[in-house]
Amino acid sequence: MDRIHYAGDSVVTGTEIARALLEYAHVLAEHDTSATVDIPTVGDDGALSRSTILIGPASQLISDAEESEHEELVDDEVVQKLRYDAEELRRGDVITPVAADEVPQQDGWPDDL
Repeated sequence: MDRIHYAGDSVVTGTEIARALLEYAHVLAEHDTSATVDIPTVGDDGALSRSTILIGPASQLISDAEESEHEELVDDEVVQKLRYDAEELRRGDVITPVAADEVPQQDGWPDDL
């Protein structure tokens, strides 16, 4: 699990979700734009929740690995959507909001996207 620190607060999410979020934030900053993203999170008591985060050029996100007694939080649709949006922006495409389940499946994407 990873703890994302943002704007004086923090949330715990899955490691792959955190990596995809930071990569998307990086690409948004490179393109001087912003986006609002919704990610799954887990509370200290293990309860699942969601957090909406505004990321953009001025975002200062920090992700720290964190030991947790709770099972790793996995949401492949969210990771796929963040990676898809980052890749679209890298290619210079205009990002049109789509639901996570509408993102085309991409085989062979490197894990570090």
